[in-house]
Amino acid sequence: MPAPPTDPRAELAAEQAHLERARTELARMREHTLSLTADGGDAIAGEALAQTLWLRAKALQDDPGTTLFFGRIDRAAEPGDGTEERLYIGRRHVSDGHGDPVVIDWRAGVSTPFYRAGTHDPMGLRLRRRFGVEGGQITAFEDEPLGAADDGKSVGGAGRSSGGASSILAREIERPRIGPMRDIVATIQPEQDEIVRADVGTTLCVQGAPGTGKTAVGLHRAAWLLYAFRDRLARTGVLVVGPNRAFLEHVGAVLPSLGEISVRHTTADDLVVGGTSAKVRATDSTEVARLKGEARMAAVLREALWGAVGPATEALVVPRGSRRWRVPAYEVQDMIEELRGRGVSYSAARAMLHQRLAHAVMVAMERSGDSPDDRVQDSVARSAPVRAYIKAVWPEVRPGAVLTRVLSTGAHLEDDQQAMVWETPPRTAAGAHWSAADLVLLDELADLLDRTPSLGHVVLDEAQDLSPMQLRAVGRRASTGSLTVLGDLAQGTTPWSTASWEESLQHLGKDLSAPTTHLEELVRGFRVPSAVIDFAARLLPAIAPDLALPESVRSNPGRLDVIPVDDAVAGAVTATTDAGAFEGSVGVIVPDLWMDRVGAALRAAGVEHEVMDGAHAEEGLGVRVFLVPATVAKGLEFDQVVLVEPAAIAAAEPDERTGLRRLYVVLTRAVSGLSVVHAEPLPPQLAR
Repeated sequence: MPAPPTDPRAELAAEQAHLERARTELARMREHTLSLTADGGDAIAGEALAQTLWLRAKALQDDPGTTLFFGRIDRAAEPGDGTEERLYIGRRHVSDGHGDPVVIDWRAGVSTPFYRAGTHDPMGLRLRRRFGVEGGQITAFEDEPLGAADDGKSVGGAGRSSGGASSILAREIERPRIGPMRDIVATIQPEQDEIVRADVGTTLCVQGAPGTGKTAVGLHRAAWLLYAFRDRLARTGVLVVGPNRAFLEHVGAVLPSLGEISVRHTTADDLVVGGTSAKVRATDSTEVARLKGEARMAAVLREALWGAVGPATEALVVPRGSRRWRVPAYEVQDMIEELRGRGVSYSAARAMLHQRLAHAVMVAMERSGDSPDDRVQDSVARSAPVRAYIKAVWPEVRPGAVLTRVLSTGAHLEDDQQAMVWETPPRTAAGAHWSAADLVLLDELADLLDRTPSLGHVVLDEAQDLSPMQLRAVGRRASTGSLTVLGDLAQGTTPWSTASWEESLQHLGKDLSAPTTHLEELVRGFRVPSAVIDFAARLLPAIAPDLALPESVRSNPGRLDVIPVDDAVAGAVTATTDAGAFEGSVGVIVPDLWMDRVGAALRAAGVEHEVMDGAHAEEGLGVRVFLVPATVAKGLEFDQVVLVEPAAIAAAEPDERTGLRRLYVVLTRAVSGLSVVHAEPLPPQLAR
């Protein structure tokens, strides 16, 4: 390899030239993919290949707003070799016409040192280079010597001292953002990279303080798994489960930006709706919803379902030709008990009973001197007498009918669960007005009837807010796969929120004591500035005293303004206008019941804004200001946040602890600056 230019500005020009080359080669790769067609084979195979090629071409699209690579690593020459290896690290692999790499995918094993190497362990690197990017062009670079003594070098306004913090890295982390969450491939930290690259067979639970990037880490883990275990996960699938649709819209662009467009995103509520034709038409009280979400409901439903199987009190008689074949009731009962103890689904065991009874008839035929074959057994299994007999002792059932019986009669419920019966209006299995908690129970019953297919990997975010029954619904979709479980115990804002990650993992079907299940804690915050996180952390002793205090590692402490006013709505408008003077997005987070009032005040003041109500964010306005109800803010982030009336946000929750946790959530949505507008006194934990 020729010696690089010694003039830093000449080096910058050379790096920009390499970027142009990479873009040319990527365009060539995409054109080649589009030119391929199915040749021979059947129509189904041709259609599958066409779909694969289309997805491949879509993944090879260039984004002119960014660069194909963000870093470079130079490996020290081996003794006696003299050839130094230079690799450019980017979002996807790019090769030239001879197959030689021009850009290395960040997920490749050889890219790992870019994220983990340090002066304490250079991992074979001599130098790490980071690139500053503006408008899809390389505008700066910054070198970090890692091996033998070497002077750090920078150009384009980016500077660092040897061993100091990267200013390019800091600027990228703190860069203002408008629109959905972006990928963090250029800024992944060593502790994050270890989580991202954990084996596909490992279930990881990540306890992450606000701003530690746990959501981004989970999404990048999905992208890495799809790269490292493509064939396996292409068959079994990857799913991302988030708290609401606004959150999914916020994070939905991350995986496509990394070239992964086949991953499905859903909410925990929509996950169970997909397994049933029922719709939410009723609302439970908080207490009833809590009861329906308890883990013991799984045993209640199992008993109610299998309770439909009756005892065999009469013998099975099967006429065939001039003979009548008889299976005694006690033999049938033995079959029923054996099948019930096998641990298979209700429907599968019922289907087995058909064959068991038919086999018993065939054995009787053989004893009498006949020579029946398998066709005779199948014929007997499908015969009207066998079908009628099984219908009587092992009837077909539907989830709605079972749940209706439980909620209407209280069957199998304990005394303290009878509130579910008292508060449940009369309903029938057909056309019942189900609540959101009911749909989770229907999903459990559907799984008891016919096992839910397992995916290869599931990413579950904000897991601390799910009930035990919701966790079971997610877990059975990864029963033979693995999970990435993300959350923060301090941000649990539901009456059934997680008490411990060990308990949550048990409901998900994973054991924290198993070698394939790990709990990781992220405390270093890269998103929330120190002024904001330190203010919010005043609540931690009251809401999660066992958690470590989060630590902001950003160089910019951010902005915190606590603004007492006489009229909180008018103060919100003023603070929003002031926040608009800063770069990036503005989130106006208000008590849920204040949405209309604050929205009307913003419109009257001429402040254009989008409404994020949990179901969706309005599209097409292209504005910077977002009006967000407090209960929807979890998982979202904005450069500037205007938080309106903290006391009212906390008071809207059912108890003080949940209210303070909700407040902790909304206080930590700010990436650069936070304005707290209040007419009522602040909660005492914040007012000190």
